[in-house]
Amino acid sequence: MKGYPSNAKERPDHPAVIVDDRVLTYGELDRRSSRLVHVLRDAGVDGGARLGIMLPNGAEFIECLAATAKLGVASLTVNWHLRPDELTWILDDSGIAALVAAEELRPQVEAVAADRDLPVVWVGGDYEDRMAAASDAPEPYVWPTSWSVIYTSGTSGRPKGVVHGAMALPEIMEMSQDALSAMWDYDAGDVHLTAGPMYHAGPGGWAHTTLYVGGTVVLMRAWDAEEFLRVVEHHRITTTFLTPAHFIRLLELPETTWAAYDQSSLRHVLHAGAPCPRSVKERIIAALPATEISELYGMSEGGATKVSSVEWLHRPGTVGLPWPGVQVHIRDPDTGAEQPAGQDGVIWVTPAHGRFEYHNDPAKTADAWRENAFSVGDIGHLDDDGWLFLTDRQSDMIIRAGVNIYPREIENVLYQHRAVVDCAVFGVPDDRDGEHPVAVVETRMTIEADELGRWCRERLDPYKVPSRIELVTELPRDPNGKVLKRLLRDEAWAGTGRAI
Repeated sequence: MKGYPSNAKERPDHPAVIVDDRVLTYGELDRRSSRLVHVLRDAGVDGGARLGIMLPNGAEFIECLAATAKLGVASLTVNWHLRPDELTWILDDSGIAALVAAEELRPQVEAVAADRDLPVVWVGGDYEDRMAAASDAPEPYVWPTSWSVIYTSGTSGRPKGVVHGAMALPEIMEMSQDALSAMWDYDAGDVHLTAGPMYHAGPGGWAHTTLYVGGTVVLMRAWDAEEFLRVVEHHRITTTFLTPAHFIRLLELPETTWAAYDQSSLRHVLHAGAPCPRSVKERIIAALPATEISELYGMSEGGATKVSSVEWLHRPGTVGLPWPGVQVHIRDPDTGAEQPAGQDGVIWVTPAHGRFEYHNDPAKTADAWRENAFSVGDIGHLDDDGWLFLTDRQSDMIIRAGVNIYPREIENVLYQHRAVVDCAVFGVPDDRDGEHPVAVVETRMTIEADELGRWCRERLDPYKVPSRIELVTELPRDPNGKVLKRLLRDEAWAGTGRAI
């Protein structure tokens, strides 16, 4: 079996994880994950189950992933910024058997776990004591008998749990990791910097690929642009995964700060998570001339296209050609007919292998697939040579600094205010974050926008609060009374030179 087992056997003294001044070798990771297996078994986790991981970046996160690979269970990495109601829904929907959580998250976790008799192991609390008391007997790695659930955003206000696994587990796991590491040329000599949260499919996924091939993963606990440059120099980082929001913050640093740190070791930066403005892409390529800046277009449901720096400079704005074995189709949103080159339509992706389903939601699964291709509602076109360009989104999803926001969740909060008749929330361009949510609100009485802003701040996560609230006497509607949000969005985006 490749990955953790072979690395523990063949290179036990090689650094697997570095966090601050702590270095965890593959041998130590193997031993500590065996102890954690016994801790988790005592908590009721065994084959066929799922383990929830609700931790900030740290070595314990990787230990949990390695332990699940020995227990034969699937992992559910949980966004620790979630509100209690969101956390409740995901934990219930996923059906996890136990949770490993950070001690500082105890208040919000206990508000959910206490009512469900959910066993919790607390990192920063009883984690190390339970590890020390556990057996140190070696535990073999086995194939899990259940699949991980990756929760991604949906337009209904609830995340969708993506479950991959139409093929046999060993086959698809090794095939996908072999393909990913080969595609981006990751190998055992790489030192990969994880600059984003491990619970996210992007940062966590590429860290996992590095561990699969036997490289070293350096974890940043929190993002800071200058700290990123310092860590790259200090650890001689070779690869990393970033979002356009990271690029923007790096580019805001003065030239003297850039000059103070040696970035020559950085051979490859992979970016995704949100559309990258052309000016930002051009500037980051210029700022890192010796580094390959590759863009990935994909989603939790599956990868689609990729493009290198040189290729992008020849076709500015493209998100690339399909991955090996992947096909991209552009279809008319109404008829489903294949669109000619240059004509916008809905993007459909035929994956190289395997199908996904939405956990506990066969209706959404059926809606996402047409024969052997799936779509998440993005709009784009292919040029004459088959290069894909994104132009819009069929859904109303807002992407702020790589984080998806459901407009309906914000609208539902506004609807609760007695002054609100109706409202429309959508994204508007922002140079730093890509998009910010704004709200246009039809009111039934005199009220100040600041009051509605306070109302939202008391009920929403900070990044979901509209950056602007506009009050109107009447929203534009179609003959059936439905709010024409597209008109409002088009007006807000007019003159920006882009529609995504």
